[in-house]
Amino acid sequence: MNKIPLLGTGLNGLIGSKFVMDFADQYDFDNLDLRNPLRPVDITDERQILAVLGSSEAKFVVHMAAFTDVTGAWQQTDDTSGACYQVNVKGTENLVKACEKTNKHLIHLSTSYVFDGEKDEMYLETDKTNPIEWYGKTKALAEEVIQNSSIDWTILRIDQPFRNDTFAKVDTLHRVLEGMKNNKLYPQFVDHHFGPTYINDLAKIIDCVIRQKITGLYHASSGESWTDFEFAQFINQTFNLNFDLKRGSLAEYLKTSNRPYQKNTALNIDKIKLALDFKLKSVRTAIGETISNKLERKNI
Repeated sequence: MNKIPLLGTGLNGLIGSKFVMDFADQYDFDNLDLRNPLRPVDITDERQILAVLGSSEAKFVVHMAAFTDVTGAWQQTDDTSGACYQVNVKGTENLVKACEKTNKHLIHLSTSYVFDGEKDEMYLETDKTNPIEWYGKTKALAEEVIQNSSIDWTILRIDQPFRNDTFAKVDTLHRVLEGMKNNKLYPQFVDHHFGPTYINDLAKIIDCVIRQKITGLYHASSGESWTDFEFAQFINQTFNLNFDLKRGSLAEYLKTSNRPYQKNTALNIDKIKLALDFKLKSVRTAIGETISNKLERKNI
C-alpha cells in the first residue's frame, strides 16, 4: 500500500509521536520541527514554512506543535516576542498563509483553555471563548487566525491528554500515577472539573478527519467530566496502589495563587461523535488499557 504523504508539526511530542506510532503504515510523515536532523524547520519563519509546504505533495498539515507550559506562559503574559506567542500564534499564522498559497488543509490541535471555566456544564463548540490566562489567549488567537482564513481547516479542542504508555513528557495519568508511587501526590481538588483526552483515540480522530475530509470546529476529548480527586481515586483503586489520597480545594488554592485557574474545562463531544466512524473509549476503559500495556511491559 502506498503511504499518504502528510506534513505535521509536533510529531515528536506527546500526542504527535503516538499518532506517528499508530499510523506509520498509513502515512509518510514529514516532521516540521527544529529538531529534525534531516531538515530543521522553524515554524516561526514564514519563508521557511512556505518553502517546505510548497515543495510537498501532502494535502494535509497536522499542526500539533505548541507552547503548552501554562505556568511558563503566564510568566510571559502580553509578551508577543515570547516563545508562547511566537509558537502558538505566529507559527500558526505562518502555516495558515502557507496553506493558503499551497492549497492545503490545516488540522489544528487547540485546547479547552480558550474558555474561562465558569460554566457549570461541559463546554459546547458554540460557547463563546473567554480565556483567562496567556496560554489560553494565544490558543484562542490562533483559532481566530484559522477561522478567518480562506483555507480548508479543522480545529480539534482537547483537554488534559494521556496515553496508555509512558513518554518523556509526563501526561495527566502518569503524573498522578508516579506521584502516588513516589508518595508525593499533593491533595487533589474536589471542585475542579476536567475532561481527560485519551491520546490513542485522538490519533484515530485525526486519521478520521483526514480520511473523511472533515472540516470545522470540534471538541475531541472523552466527553466526560471528572474532578481531580475522582480521577486520582480511580487510578488509585484500579492500580491497587492503596495510596492515602487527600482531598484538596481549588477555591482555597486560588486564595493564595496569583495565576488564574479555570474551575471547569470539560468538553461536550456530541458533535464529533456524529462525524466519526468508530466509537471512542471511555476514560475507565482507557485506563484499563494502560494497565494491560504496563503488565505486558512489566512496568507496574
